[in-house]
Amino acid sequence: MTPSPSHTMSKPEFISLVAMMMATIAFSIDAMLPALPEIGVQLSPGDINRAQLILTSFVLGMGLGTFFTGPLSDAFGRKPVIIAGAAIYIISAAVAWASTSLELVLIARVTMGLGAAGPRVVALAIVRDLYSGREMAKMISIAMMIFTLVPAVAPLLGQGIMLFSGWRGFFVAFVVFACVIALWVQIRLPEPLARENRRPFRLPLMMAAIREMMLHPTVRLSILVQTLCLAILFTMITMVQQIYDLVFDHGDSFPYWFSLVALLSGSASILNASLVVRVGMRRMVTWSLAAQIVFSAIMLGFEAVPLPAGMAFGLFVAWQTSVFFIAGTTLGNLNAMAMEPMGHIAGMAASVIGSISTVLAAAISAPIGLLFNGTLLPITLGILTMASAGYLLMLHIARVEARFPTD
Repeated sequence: MTPSPSHTMSKPEFISLVAMMMATIAFSIDAMLPALPEIGVQLSPGDINRAQLILTSFVLGMGLGTFFTGPLSDAFGRKPVIIAGAAIYIISAAVAWASTSLELVLIARVTMGLGAAGPRVVALAIVRDLYSGREMAKMISIAMMIFTLVPAVAPLLGQGIMLFSGWRGFFVAFVVFACVIALWVQIRLPEPLARENRRPFRLPLMMAAIREMMLHPTVRLSILVQTLCLAILFTMITMVQQIYDLVFDHGDSFPYWFSLVALLSGSASILNASLVVRVGMRRMVTWSLAAQIVFSAIMLGFEAVPLPAGMAFGLFVAWQTSVFFIAGTTLGNLNAMAMEPMGHIAGMAASVIGSISTVLAAAISAPIGLLFNGTLLPITLGILTMASAGYLLMLHIARVEARFPTD
C-alpha cells in the first residue's frame, strides 16, 4: 500500500518538497564552484588550493550531522528536526557572509553542513514513512530527477551572483533557500510520524539500532557501495573546476559546461524511475557500475595517448557526464536497498546510512583531490578503482541474497 502523504498535500507537491530538501546539498556545494578561485585569492593567497576546503568542510559537517538528525526525528517528529536544521543552516550562512578569514568561513561551512543534514536525512525518512519497496525507490528517483535540475542551474546562478555581489552573495542566497524550505514544511506538511510510532532518544536504543543494521548483510554492503558511489561523485565535483581551468583552459565557460552535463545526466533518474520497478534496484546499480568501469578504463587509456586539445576536452566532458549520470542510477537505489529492511527504525537507518557513507566518501575523495597535478591521471585512476570495488561488492550482494532470500 502506498498512502498519500496527506490530505492537504498532493503527490506532485510532496515530491517537489522532498526534491527541494534533498537539493539543499547540491545547491550548497555546486553553486560555490565558480567562486573557489576568488575565495582562494582573497582569503588564502598563499595557497589558493585551500579553497577546495569550502566543499569538503561542508560535506564533513553534513556527514556528522546526519548521524543525529534521524534519531532526533524518530524521537521528536520529522518537522521539528527539519525546522531546527534550517535554522542552524541560516545562522551559519550569515556567519560565513560576515567572515574575514578562510578559517572562520570553513567553521561556518561545517555548521552549515550540520544544519543541512536535517532536510537531507529527514526527507528520506519521510519517504520511507509513507512508501515501501520498489515504489519507494521510484518516488526517490522522481524526486532526484527534479533534484538534478539544481546542479544544472547552480553554477550559472553562482556566476550571476559573482558578477553582482561577489562570493559573499552566495550565503545570502543560501539563507533565502533555507527560509523557503522551512516555511513550506511548516505550512504545508502535516507531521508524517505519529506519536505512537516514535522512539525515545536514548543511547542504548541507538546502539541497538546500529548493531541491527550492521548485522544485516544487505544493509551493510549497500552502505559500502553507496560510500564508493558518493566518493566517485565527490571526487569529480572537487576536481572538476580545476580541470576545466588548468588542464583545458575552459575556466570561463565552466558554469555552462557544468550545467549542460548536469542536464544531460538528469535523464538518469528518468531512466531509473522507468526501469527500477521491472529490473530491480540491485541490477540497476550493478549494471551502472559495470558501465562506469568501462568508461573510466577508456578515459585512462586515452590519457596515455596524446590527443588534439578539442578531442581531449570532448572526451572528458563525456566522461564527466557518465559519472553524474551513473550517480542518478545508483544512489537512490542504494538508499532504498539499505532502508527497505529498516522501516521500523527509518530515521535512525537514514542517519546511519547517510553519516557513514558521506563521511567515508569525503575521506576517500579528499586525498584524491589533493593529488591533482595538472593531469587527469589521479582522477581517472581513483574513479576506476572505486567503480571496480563497488561492482565486486554488488556481485557479493547478489550471492548473499541468493543464500538468504528476503522476498
